[in-house]
Amino acid sequence: MTLPNLQDYHRPATAEEAIALVQQHGEGAMLVAGGTFVHGLEVRGLLDNVTALIDIGRLGLGGISREGDTIVLGATTTLAAVAAAEFVGREPAFGALRDALTYPPPQIRNAGTIGGSVAAAAPLYDIPAALLALGAVVRTTGPKGRRELPLDGFFRGLFESALAPGELITGVAIPPPPARTAGAFLKLETNANDLAIVSVASQLTLDGAGRIAAVRIVLGGGVGETYVRATGAEAALAGQQADDKAFAAAAKAVSGDFEPVTDHRGSAAYRRHIAGVYLRRTLTTARERLG
Repeated sequence: MTLPNLQDYHRPATAEEAIALVQQHGEGAMLVAGGTFVHGLEVRGLLDNVTALIDIGRLGLGGISREGDTIVLGATTTLAAVAAAEFVGREPAFGALRDALTYPPPQIRNAGTIGGSVAAAAPLYDIPAALLALGAVVRTTGPKGRRELPLDGFFRGLFESALAPGELITGVAIPPPPARTAGAFLKLETNANDLAIVSVASQLTLDGAGRIAAVRIVLGGGVGETYVRATGAEAALAGQQADDKAFAAAAKAVSGDFEPVTDHRGSAAYRRHIAGVYLRRTLTTARERLG
């Protein structure tokens, strides 16, 4: 790996020090934690302007905590640590997150971080799609203080987010899911190390009669420059009985929710087809997880 203009490497001990370093180096600064995203950017020639790497691993931002019923994932918490958390393995509402965490290979799970997966703003990544389905909120700190930003609306474009200059992610908060909620995630890939060609995260909440009281569907992969909320598919499901007929209607509606790309890994038509297939499968899995 070569960063042709790299001059400095810093390991600040506090968030304030990290923010000051980002301000000092300006557009030449790059924050890193697990560092798993650096190589992918470097080989694409996107880091030629980086003059300083700022390692935030010493800021004490790791760990998983609860604030009442809200679960907070510290920014530098590894994917492996989240996958091992009891709530992820036990509760159906976190099924999409559990599924998404099975895709990265062990090397990535052991080094990659929750904050880094979100900060990357790359719709090819798996974990943010599941977090979007859960209605997660990004917590940040920066020169103007702390903020909470809903993950809906956080991604502005490919590698572009709502983070302000000098701002860094401190954690991701997941609000308590409603009762009778379950999720599921599926990803189409060419091999175990591949980024998503198409991915689907579905979150279902059922009422006592088995009707769909709430639903969130998120598409990732080659579906555009950001993740996509499949609002047409969601509308087709709202208030319906959670049966195969409703799921088939949603699978048909989802084709109008996004404009997929055509590239060497698949055509737009193929991605539309797979999105419908995977939507049906994730909805079925979520329903099964509710028993």
